[in-house]
Amino acid sequence: MEYVIGIILLLTFFGLAYYCIKGYNLMIGFLIISIIWTILPLLGTLVSSHSFIQANEVLQFGAGTKTSLVSILNKIYQTAPEGWGTTLVNVCWGAWFGRVLMETGIASTLIRKTVELGGDRPMITMALLNIVTAIIFTAMTGAGPVIAIGVIVLPILMSLGVPKAIALFDFMGSVAAGIYLNPVNFAQYRAFFLPADKMPDFTLGWYAAKWGYAAVIIMLIATTVLAGIYLKRSKVSHAWAAQTKTAPQQVNTPYYTLILPIIPVVLNIWLGFSVIGGFIIAGFLALFLCRKMNGSFKENCQLVNKLYYDGVVDTAPLIGFLLTLPMFNSVATYAAPYFKTILGPIMPTNEIVVCILFAVLLGLGLFRGPMTLVGCGAATLGVLSNVAKFSVPFLYTVFAIPTITVNIGSCITQSWIAWGLAYTKVESKDFLKRSIPNAYLAGIVLYIVAAITMTGLGQQWFLS
Repeated sequence: MEYVIGIILLLTFFGLAYYCIKGYNLMIGFLIISIIWTILPLLGTLVSSHSFIQANEVLQFGAGTKTSLVSILNKIYQTAPEGWGTTLVNVCWGAWFGRVLMETGIASTLIRKTVELGGDRPMITMALLNIVTAIIFTAMTGAGPVIAIGVIVLPILMSLGVPKAIALFDFMGSVAAGIYLNPVNFAQYRAFFLPADKMPDFTLGWYAAKWGYAAVIIMLIATTVLAGIYLKRSKVSHAWAAQTKTAPQQVNTPYYTLILPIIPVVLNIWLGFSVIGGFIIAGFLALFLCRKMNGSFKENCQLVNKLYYDGVVDTAPLIGFLLTLPMFNSVATYAAPYFKTILGPIMPTNEIVVCILFAVLLGLGLFRGPMTLVGCGAATLGVLSNVAKFSVPFLYTVFAIPTITVNIGSCITQSWIAWGLAYTKVESKDFLKRSIPNAYLAGIVLYIVAAITMTGLGQQWFLS
């Protein structure tokens, strides 16, 4: 009967994949699958063979055992979400810092200074904007900040004659590049594998030195090179039909404020300083240096409160998703023995084979598919991590590539890409024709680097 339960669980897995591909609400989807995956293993303990139950300690619960049914349900639906408190706090403060950079004008000043440096040379300006955009999104995250920067960068690129489909693909690729070193996203994705207190040495600094810096550079180079090739093959056109609201003339912020976006990342990577502390220091420095705190104490408090409110609103859907995801991660341990029975003989257990397989299947990271952590990839992770003992840094790298390069930078189900398509009036197929080759180019190179740096001795390096 364990085979029957395993097959049913596998069918629900594909059902989740279809649900994600259709673009339905992820929070509700993972709540439903968590409930289903709670019920099926519980039923499995009643009908599966005695030898199977005895071989899997996680399934030994009920009357006469140390683990009661109530304690299991409490672990899934109470303890697991509570354990993600650190991640949610980082997300909220990161969103606040992003709103500060937008309110003070630091982000827009960086963009304008970059355009002045590039002049009227589209390729040079595009390459410089890619670098600056990536730097900005090592600190900012969420749909609100991406849209705020997009309404500055996209019109600039298109005014230089870059076709709108190429401009959109190029901008979204550079956003994804910065996300590879974003401390908020790092904390969010790391929580899929283990709570921070369970693996304190797997820090952003360690990750950046081993792989993160290389990931940013590879993603930037791949995006810029492909954008240059696309631009060379296309006809330059300065026409653009998108309508924008007339905005007042913006004043550049002081030059010394332009380093503030990278302060939280630098403090965390180089000094091991807390992420939230970095956001607070850089955020309030930005507000004071840009003279946004010149009002009364009450007015200043209202400004800070409004920025925090707006930032949390930007990330509200993500927070809802993050509160249901740990339920799924927890219940996956109870479903894993059944998956292992069905998939164990065919799932790869060699790290190099995993890298090759994931590189070939990168396209499944699109449409919230089974390769991306912000889709149904969490289920794939649950299966893969339970059929073999891979190191956490290796698994993080393996799943970060389709999650960031494919989903965040290339998928039309991503909220800010959907906005970009509507804003620029680019057809989905025209965007995907440019973004999918980039996802495979950057992704394959990233897996090669992962195979070199994270396999074999990867776990030993981590422990050293």
